[in-house]
Amino acid sequence: MRRQWDVISVGDTATDVFIRLLDGRVKTIEDVSGRWLMLPYGEKLPVDHAQTIESGGNAANAAVAFSRLGLATTIATHVGGDQVGRAIQLALQREGVDTHLFRVDPDVSSNQNFVLWFGEDRTILVRHQIYDYHWTPPDEVPRWLYLSSVGSDAPQYYDQLAGWLGAEPTVRFAFQPGTFQIAMGSHALAALYRRADLLVCNREEAVEIGGGSVHDMADLLERLHGLGARTVVITDGPAGAFASDGTARYCVPSYPDPAPPIDRTGAGDAFTATLMAAICKGHSLDEALAWAPINAMSVVQQVGSQAGLLSEQEMKQWLDQAPAGYSVSKW
Repeated sequence: MRRQWDVISVGDTATDVFIRLLDGRVKTIEDVSGRWLMLPYGEKLPVDHAQTIESGGNAANAAVAFSRLGLATTIATHVGGDQVGRAIQLALQREGVDTHLFRVDPDVSSNQNFVLWFGEDRTILVRHQIYDYHWTPPDEVPRWLYLSSVGSDAPQYYDQLAGWLGAEPTVRFAFQPGTFQIAMGSHALAALYRRADLLVCNREEAVEIGGGSVHDMADLLERLHGLGARTVVITDGPAGAFASDGTARYCVPSYPDPAPPIDRTGAGDAFTATLMAAICKGHSLDEALAWAPINAMSVVQQVGSQAGLLSEQEMKQWLDQAPAGYSVSKW
C-alpha cells in the first residue's frame, strides 16, 4: 500500500523560457510609478542566450521543494494536450513528484512563460490558459494541501476545494495566494482564508488582501488573522519575514547571499514551501522560519526557480554554518 501523501501541491504549472538580455541597448528606469525595463522599439535586439526550464509555476516549484526535502509529494494541476504539458509532467516525475492527479485538457495548450532576465531581476511575460478546472478528491487523504496560483476563471474550483477541505478536517492547509486569487478579493475566497492553517504573502500583497498600511506590519498580521488564518507569515524582501501564530510574533532576517544573486525567480515559492515542509516535519514555527530563508537564498544563486532547491541534509549544513546575526527573534 502506498504511504500517505505528505502534501498535495495544487495550482497551475508552466514552462519558463529564460531570455538573458545584454547590457547596452537595454536599460532600467525609475519614476514615481515604479521601475521599468526599457527596450528599443521596432529593432532586432541581440540576446546573451535563452534557457528553457521545463516545469515552473508556484505549484511545481513548491512540489519540487517538498520532494527534495523528503516529503511524499503529489501535484494536482491542469495542462494542455501538447508537448509542453508532457515535458512539464516528465520534469516533475524526474524530481520524485507523483503526477497521477495531472488533468489534461486536450484542446488547449499548456502555459508557457517568457522571462526577460536582466541583471539579477526579471520581467515575466505570462498568459494563463483557461482550463476546465475541477477538483477530484484524491483516493488518499494527505497530511497537507498547498494551494497557490491558478488561472483567472476558477471560482467553481475554489468552491470545490473549500468544500473538500471542510469535509476533511485532518488536512492542514497552506495558502500562498497568486495574482488572480488576490485580485478576486478576500470575500470571494473567504472560505479558503478562513480554513488556512498557514497563510503566506508579501507585504504589498498583505495590504491587497486584508487592507491596512504597508508601513504597519503588526496591523497587517492581525488583519490576516482576522480572515481566519491560524498562522500568518509576511515576507518583506531583503528585510526578511514576519510571522504570527496568534499568540506570539516572530521575525527572521534574510539569509546572507554568499554571492550576488543571479536570478530571483522562485525565491518566494522556495520560502513558503520550505516553511511548510519544516512544519510538516514537526518543527515549531520559529524553527521553520530559520529554514525558509536559506532555500530562498539558495534558489537565487542559480537560473530558474528549482535548480538551487536544497535537500534536508544541505539545509542543515547551511543552518550549522549560519552567521552570528542570523536568528529568529520575537518582537
